[in-house]
Amino acid sequence: MSGAPAVLPVTWAARRGELAAIRRAVFVDEQHVPENLEWDGLDEAARHVLALAPGGAPIGCGRLLADGHIGRMAVLAAHRGRGVGTALLNALLGLARADGHRTVFLDAQVHAIGFYRRLGFIPDGPEFMDAGIPHRHMTRPLP
Repeated sequence: MSGAPAVLPVTWAARRGELAAIRRAVFVDEQHVPENLEWDGLDEAARHVLALAPGGAPIGCGRLLADGHIGRMAVLAAHRGRGVGTALLNALLGLARADGHRTVFLDAQVHAIGFYRRLGFIPDGPEFMDAGIPHRHMTRPLP
């Protein structure tokens, strides 16, 4: 992929197919998260971001819940390590600031803690299992 991805704020209603396809590929197919855990009923009310490759193909997504919880961050395998996750997270942080959040939080997969630390998140609490994957709660104040 040459060039930075475009990251757009989108609604679940408008881009459900693309958002769901990315999450299915990453969480359900690749990481074996059970379907009933992935589709938690919170998507309609959430704010979403969608990353598009320079040619327009959807390659990543994430969501922000009303309580400041960032989640469902997913980047297709072929596009990892190229700044897509950072662009998605920065877009979600921008939405959180615009919504007036003073703090955001997430449950990071343990292998991704370093990524979130580099973007200002601080581990908080012990490691725990979610969908059979080790996670750690992390928070970040928003200036």
